[in-house]
Amino acid sequence: MGINQKEILQEIKILDGGHICTPKGFFAGGLHCGLKRKKHDLGWLYSIVPANAAAVYTTNLIQAAPILVTRESIKVDKQIQGVIVNSGNANACTGEEGYRHALLMRHYFAKKMNMKEEHVAVSSTGIIGEQLPINKILDGINMIGKVEESVANFEKAILTTDTTQKHACVQLEIDGKMITIGGAAKGSGMIHPNMATMLAFITTDANVEQEALQSALKTVVDETFNMITVDGDTSTNDMVLLLANGLADNTKLTPDSPDWLHFIQGLETVCQLLAKEIAKDGEGATKLIEAKVIGAASEEDAKKLAKSVIGSNLVKSAVFGTDPNWGRIVCALGYSGVDFDTENISVYIGPYQLFANGLPALFDESEVKTYMEENNEIQILVELHEGDSSAIAWGCDLTYDYVKINASYRT
Repeated sequence: MGINQKEILQEIKILDGGHICTPKGFFAGGLHCGLKRKKHDLGWLYSIVPANAAAVYTTNLIQAAPILVTRESIKVDKQIQGVIVNSGNANACTGEEGYRHALLMRHYFAKKMNMKEEHVAVSSTGIIGEQLPINKILDGINMIGKVEESVANFEKAILTTDTTQKHACVQLEIDGKMITIGGAAKGSGMIHPNMATMLAFITTDANVEQEALQSALKTVVDETFNMITVDGDTSTNDMVLLLANGLADNTKLTPDSPDWLHFIQGLETVCQLLAKEIAKDGEGATKLIEAKVIGAASEEDAKKLAKSVIGSNLVKSAVFGTDPNWGRIVCALGYSGVDFDTENISVYIGPYQLFANGLPALFDESEVKTYMEENNEIQILVELHEGDSSAIAWGCDLTYDYVKINASYRT
């Protein structure tokens, strides 16, 4: 669907200081329980009432125990009231014991917060293949209520190799009520379209029908989180969870509601802001890359072409080296699997046209290089003349530090 930026500026307010607990009735916190050396590694999020829940999970065939448990929870009555999440250990490829540990996390958190077990989602992120030190986590859960609740601590607790906390929040009017949508996310490496090593938790006080909520999330994820890449890897633990507790007291939203598309826009704005933050914070990254394709024959073609550009290690390396090497961009377009007229495409980096109608264009290389050196966000535009469809994808440059980080990830 894509976001209409003009409509957003007119009708959707981005809250600079907003976060996952800005929507009514949500609270969060985090602490250090010992999975990592010093940093926060256990976080929790809860609503004062059960919330309609929607989720999208990793496409990796190997799925971690917390994903299985969360799926089971949501299936019961499509509601979630609380989320318990740890970092530092993915609880993936851990067999029956790992599954039992995920169930224990759900059980103890539900008991601590006086919730139904099936109203608890479980999430983990970190090293794959090691059993959770479950007693440390259960001790941490026991500390909830004894430490000060803090959204910032929740945002810290979900991080792994991230260098920054990631949050976003918007407000918009629906049915005469001001509703709020907030979110927090983690992700830096193993990021690739079709879900990645990323977690995103989104809350809203809007009243939304559960089936409609699931449909909305799937649509928006395809336009945002599934349009980013860092390194081409898709992990075992990825999840986007959306909770709507209805405390804004609007008339229940469905796809037939007059304000339905407006709600979708608000949700898409939050997810796009978080997705861009993840791409920008790619492991070792110094620059965000935005690849926009216009004039494609279909939206599917446009998405494939844009993803191919941001997924190219040669393009990513060229951006790191501030080298305006349009040949690498054209090459990535050519192997995207999309059929197009190769003599009718143009390529721009920033405001500079490098390739016009299938041939090199005249440009001042030093000017383009200066643009790439001076900007932290590099825009690549690909113009076709095949139709009216377009798409945007986001990625980051490939640096020496990416190799350093991942060569020593477990040490």
